[in-house]
Amino acid sequence: MRDLYFEDIVEGYRFETGARSITEADIVNFAGVSGDFHKLHMDAEYAEKHTPYGRRIAHGMLVVSITTGLMVRSDFMRAIETSTLGVKEIRCAFKKPVFIGDTIRVRAEIIGRSESKAGNRGTIQMRREVLNQNDEVVVELSWFATLLKR
Repeated sequence: MRDLYFEDIVEGYRFETGARSITEADIVNFAGVSGDFHKLHMDAEYAEKHTPYGRRIAHGMLVVSITTGLMVRSDFMRAIETSTLGVKEIRCAFKKPVFIGDTIRVRAEIIGRSESKAGNRGTIQMRREVLNQNDEVVVELSWFATLLKR
């Protein structure tokens, strides 16, 4: 795919990423980096006895971070890399827990675009649904990024 700029982006464009499984090492490493050692993520006995899930869950922000990694390897995201000035906003909703061993992927769609007043850039809005191996939506994201025009 060639380099894409704001004016090349079409509402309704859809794609899916590859998939990746969540490991215990992911959770432990994320806890170390973030400092989030909540028992819900780290203590199997606690999670079994005191949560409705009966087992540890992945940090929500870990899932969002892995989602970013899946996205940047997609053809679309590589195509807008040159024109992307930055992410303006991310909104997320956690719909279902993600467990060790779950395999996630992202289904994405361009759902909006608006030109800047300056005229040399614009913002795209992308809906991202994070799906588990059962095709259940576990996280919904709205992602807004600013892209250059040609």
